[in-house]
Amino acid sequence: MATKQEFSNFLAEVERRAYKQALFAVRDEHLALDIVQDSMMKLVEKYSAKPLEELPLLFQRILQNTIRDFYRRQKTRSLWTTLFSAFIPSDHEKESEDFDLLETLQSDASSSKVNDPHQQLEQSQLINLLERAIETLPARQREAFLLRYWEEMDVMETAKIMGCSEGSVKTHCSRATHALAAMLKKHGIGL
Repeated sequence: MATKQEFSNFLAEVERRAYKQALFAVRDEHLALDIVQDSMMKLVEKYSAKPLEELPLLFQRILQNTIRDFYRRQKTRSLWTTLFSAFIPSDHEKESEDFDLLETLQSDASSSKVNDPHQQLEQSQLINLLERAIETLPARQREAFLLRYWEEMDVMETAKIMGCSEGSVKTHCSRATHALAAMLKKHGIGL
């Protein structure tokens, strides 16, 4: 069983990566924060008695399920909103929030070990380009890619989290890497 301090250290360690995963999935900073917070709460509430070595797989599974639950709720909410919008008069002004769905985290130049401003700029541009490319991947490919290469999980762990076969994970990862390579090549970046 993990101690409170070990649990706290684990959550602090995975927080930023989990946020990025959720951000790539939902493309909204506030929703991504909510998803990560909900996932962490579920882990603490239901699995605090688990050993420390089981927490990474459990947390990833909870995070991915929370993202899927968000999309299920959105689908249902969208259906009802569409149905009820038929009752709104056409001359009624619709208020909309002003936000950019494609906003991503800015890379932190101060954390970079590169001292040359030109290299920092190139690295920042490459990170932004890669983030935009990852956002364009289909959901399952993005999920497999992030779990395998961002979270550095093996095929078996990724398959457990995604609820699919190891072969499916390999296929999703292969398609994702080929798609990303093609997108980067289109922008003049060779791998």
